[in-house]
Amino acid sequence: MNINDLFKLATENKASDLHIIVGKPPILRIDGELKFMDKLAIITREIAEKLVFNILTERQKNKFIEQRELDISYEIPNYSRYRVNLHWEKDNVGLVARVISNEVPSIEELGLPDIAHKMIERTAGLILVTGPTGCGKSTTLAAMVEKINTMRFANIITLEDPIEFIHQPKKSIIKQRQLGTDMLSFQESLRHILRQDPNVIMVGEVRDLETMAATITLAETGHLVLATLHTHNAAQTIDRIIDVFPPHQQAQVRLQLSISLSGIISQQLLPQVGGGRIAAREVLINTPAVANIIRENKVPQIKSVIQTSADVGMFTMEQNVKELLESNKIEEATAMAYLANTR
Repeated sequence: MNINDLFKLATENKASDLHIIVGKPPILRIDGELKFMDKLAIITREIAEKLVFNILTERQKNKFIEQRELDISYEIPNYSRYRVNLHWEKDNVGLVARVISNEVPSIEELGLPDIAHKMIERTAGLILVTGPTGCGKSTTLAAMVEKINTMRFANIITLEDPIEFIHQPKKSIIKQRQLGTDMLSFQESLRHILRQDPNVIMVGEVRDLETMAATITLAETGHLVLATLHTHNAAQTIDRIIDVFPPHQQAQVRLQLSISLSGIISQQLLPQVGGGRIAAREVLINTPAVANIIRENKVPQIKSVIQTSADVGMFTMEQNVKELLESNKIEEATAMAYLANTR
């Protein structure tokens, strides 16, 4: 059993993820559903270690054994790329690999709303893409970065863990930095990034207070910053940002966010009619009314503002799900299941 063969199997089956677990055959996630590859051999402890350690350098192997977790990118030349998480489970090694296309998808291919174009035309501000794990946040960010790359001359710096889509410079300069090899932490990189003369900064994931504070400050001081958060909707995103900070700083952060926020795109993937998955989204634009709500800490009012602001490009997740249903892109059962879960 060869690791490249398993990676290729995932790509050929249009899987989003490959799982290697001791005691099970290889498992693929296809259209959101886990499928056991029963025709393949059961993964033993020895097979798992051989598969995993064959893709690691000696340095990576030592780090993985010492820290018990490792995220890397892996590429089969002229074929495809993979974002790989390595971990230990019951003292056995395990692997989960996300399949990444060699081609960066366009905003149009992802079905992003027109307002997304206007967001990235700005030269300053904070754009957040949010949603649960596996909902395509990184893909959406990559599409936005690529659009900027084709639109204007800018210095784009991405901070990623690990690097996923590879961008080729077009009109822009693009520097892609990977955690662990090109930088030691997101916080330290953001602290020094102003000396690298950036116009656009992409932060793969905001994980802690220091990264959040630096991200907001950079957006506030004249840079376009794109980042992701693991939140489900716009209101929850704003609450999460504020709650990260200690109480004595929250009023100041609300003020900063009300000024620097450009917009929030929340998304999740739903089963699509005819196979595959389609993104359902919620869009918040930072209008004067939204900025006032953030400053005055009246976040529960956000949803009603989104519902009544279609004229500026806003819509709630529920409105978008109903639109997808009416255009026959998702089944009624899918829409009803989602709407029931949001009540």
